[in-house]
Amino acid sequence: MKSISIYHLPALFLIGMIFGCASSSHLPMSERIRVNQIGYYPSAKKIAVVNSDDATEFSIYTSDQKTKLFTGKLSEPLSASYSKKNYRQADFTSITQPGSYVIAVPGVGSSYPFEIKANVHEEVAKASIKAFYYQRLSAPLPEPYAGKWHRPAGEPDDSVLIHPSAASPGRPSGSVISSAKGWFDAGDYNKYIVNSGITMGTLLSAYEDFPEYYKPLKLNIPESTNAVPDLLDELLWNLRWMLTMQDKDGGVYNKLTNARFDGMIMPDKATTPRYVVQKGTAATLDFAAVTAQASRIFKRYSIELPGLSDSCLSASRKAWEWAVKNPKVEYDQNAMNKQYDPDITTGGYGDKDFTDEFIWAAIELYVTTRDVSYYKAVDLQPDSNWLLPAWPQVRLLGYYTLLRFENELTDFPAEDKKSIETQLIRFADRLLGQKQVSPFSSVMGGAKKDFIWGSNSVAANQGIALVQAFRITKNKTYLNAALLNLDYLLGRNGTGYSFVTGYGAKATLHPHHRTSIADGIKAPVPGLLAGGPNPGMQDKCMYDSSVPDEAYSDTDCSYASNEIAINWNAPLVYLTGAMEALQQQF
Repeated sequence: MKSISIYHLPALFLIGMIFGCASSSHLPMSERIRVNQIGYYPSAKKIAVVNSDDATEFSIYTSDQKTKLFTGKLSEPLSASYSKKNYRQADFTSITQPGSYVIAVPGVGSSYPFEIKANVHEEVAKASIKAFYYQRLSAPLPEPYAGKWHRPAGEPDDSVLIHPSAASPGRPSGSVISSAKGWFDAGDYNKYIVNSGITMGTLLSAYEDFPEYYKPLKLNIPESTNAVPDLLDELLWNLRWMLTMQDKDGGVYNKLTNARFDGMIMPDKATTPRYVVQKGTAATLDFAAVTAQASRIFKRYSIELPGLSDSCLSASRKAWEWAVKNPKVEYDQNAMNKQYDPDITTGGYGDKDFTDEFIWAAIELYVTTRDVSYYKAVDLQPDSNWLLPAWPQVRLLGYYTLLRFENELTDFPAEDKKSIETQLIRFADRLLGQKQVSPFSSVMGGAKKDFIWGSNSVAANQGIALVQAFRITKNKTYLNAALLNLDYLLGRNGTGYSFVTGYGAKATLHPHHRTSIADGIKAPVPGLLAGGPNPGMQDKCMYDSSVPDEAYSDTDCSYASNEIAINWNAPLVYLTGAMEALQQQF
């Protein structure tokens, strides 16, 4: 690293320089010291944790371990209610000088190196979006854009069969439609409207909340030279596919899929017949919400994308009308397979309660059109049971939108505005309460219930809820807590892994992701968020621990803890982008 002038060091650095410049004798790296392996913003909270029963102090060294800059006391031992391990926190918030560092703990070792600098998460933020480019179907990924992960096109999806469950008067069973483009969903090569719904809603919201951050951001994708922001260009790839999934009557097919999952092969080798399958209320309402939100965003780019905004709004209105006429069409794959052939055994994304989808779609249509009839068509707050966004629970996406535009909505009743704001702050405060009992000083992991299938998306979505609370209140407590959840995802957690492929000294290497498995390249496709600890361990793979926050297996067989999914990457995009956009607020 560059030499550091003592005239630019804070007082605590000077104390370290005066009293403790001796070498640490190069303590060996220890995975018992957990840090954000990427780094920290200069003015932000900086916490590491040490798995130790008896350590009492820590020191900060330059990354070559030649210069000690600070010594501090570790906290008293802390443990989660579901774990017997003791952790001690190391708070080095006072270190603000940019540079590359390690934490050393006598009797334990040294940490992975990390940086302190402005824009420290910029590369992760960009990679989390670029990950969607690697999920594209219907086009090759050339080397100038994809690097060593370049590959031929996957499924063109220009000759997709109408499954018997999806047949309608204008499109009988066995007829063919074109339904090209889109992202494959997760570790498999199928495309699902329900999961695309929450994914697109989260990504479009990231752009609406932080447009000035995303407008200049370049990702080196084929569209990077046009006048549309790269994030929106990437979203367009999936949006144009979604638009093809609407039947002539307005209903939307649940998914485009093979009859069964492919083996561990590259996308261009996956050549079995593809089907669009059964229309459903959840898929149609998710589609209505996304296309309404997309309509207002892409309206600003009517010169570059003529007609797109109008097409999206027309599709959204038609979808809403179909859902109002068909309010309880559940996608029940087992029941469908008893009635129609061929059987479909890929991901179902089945839902039984469409209250939240109606709320989300109604709000997005109301905000885009300013037609209050959409707003009045639903019970906006049927209960106070707020749940984090997930594919079967999208209500909060609508609330976030209402609060984003609250000052522009003349028909938005003041009492509703106050009620939603109050509920959001209560929800965020409940999350903050988890932070108080977490040995990792993060909201994530403060409760055993956080550790479910896709637990890392829980961490990211918690972060988004906290950012929303900060945007309303300007209370930095919420913003700091959101950043600490990003620290969790990038290494300060019970496993010691950075869960983002390609980022961190100990990052996920073997995700359950077909292209990363089949491409013959040692490094996985970068920027993908692994699912995370899941004590359910439904895949029956080998796990080193069943403790909830450690139940993670970095093996490609572990679809229960190590698969990737677009709806998990989307909140990572939002959280990292928000931290970069708001870094001056810390």
